[in-house]
Amino acid sequence: MPNLGFEEKIAVVRRFNRFLTRNLGVLREGLLHSPYSLTESRIIYEIANRDNLIAADLSKDLGLDPGYLSRILDRLEQQGLIEKVPSEADGRQRLLHLTPEGEKAFSLLDSRSREEISELLHNLSEQDQNRLIQSMNTIEQLLGEGMKYSEPYFLRQHEPGDMGWVVHMHGRLYAKEYGWDERFEALVAQICSDFINNYNPDKERCWIAEMDGQIVGSVFVVQDSEEVAKLRLLLVDPRARGLGLGTRLVDECIRFARRKGYKKLVLWTNSVLEDARKIYKKAGFELVEQEPHHSFGHALIGETWEKLL
Repeated sequence: MPNLGFEEKIAVVRRFNRFLTRNLGVLREGLLHSPYSLTESRIIYEIANRDNLIAADLSKDLGLDPGYLSRILDRLEQQGLIEKVPSEADGRQRLLHLTPEGEKAFSLLDSRSREEISELLHNLSEQDQNRLIQSMNTIEQLLGEGMKYSEPYFLRQHEPGDMGWVVHMHGRLYAKEYGWDERFEALVAQICSDFINNYNPDKERCWIAEMDGQIVGSVFVVQDSEEVAKLRLLLVDPRARGLGLGTRLVDECIRFARRKGYKKLVLWTNSVLEDARKIYKKAGFELVEQEPHHSFGHALIGETWEKLL
């Protein structure tokens, strides 16, 4: 293989990740043709194969936000798949066990996983099977320690159809949570249209966040000038809040803007968007201007924030 530049290496790893998830089926709504998502299936597997397991250990080992994990465990408990049993050693702790129904679910997942992998390997010669296993061992050894991210979501660049989600979710969520009318949805649609029609891949980027095969977030970096970029349309679906996704999306914008040589990253928001403002402040943005305005059916205070890079 010829020597590749760093950006080309990134592209190769991203392509391999898409290939792997597509061929192993982890982005299906039900993993292995089951009713369970990838995260639910992994939790069931861990409970089945570990003794004296508590939620805190599961959260740490799988890199899951405790609140997010708690909601999944409650759902699995309501479905009759798991039970929480007081520990004999420490009555304050509750151990996680599979119920008989949970054991059946695990057996189904385990057998189907074995069947799919068996089919994959049978399509390869003995020599190619050995090459594949050796390559997998190499990847595991190289990446096994110090992986930077272990969130239950992943980020990708935009694809056809994503802008429709961005417009729809902004319109729906802001109407529900802030009472903003359809003129805000129209503004978001215009921003998305301008982004697509004028897209400069060397200086601009959109990140789409997915979790369990569903889109749950987005953010944009748009060029304003040679030295200034705009952060736009940060959004996190309510089901993915509390996982640090908003912070991760903003951090990606900052890293990208620095890498592309921008001197400043700016954004416009409104004072009522308190959760977003906390993320911006934590990331080092400073409020530089406020201006009252009447938009989307409400009297608002617009704010300009900026961060020197």
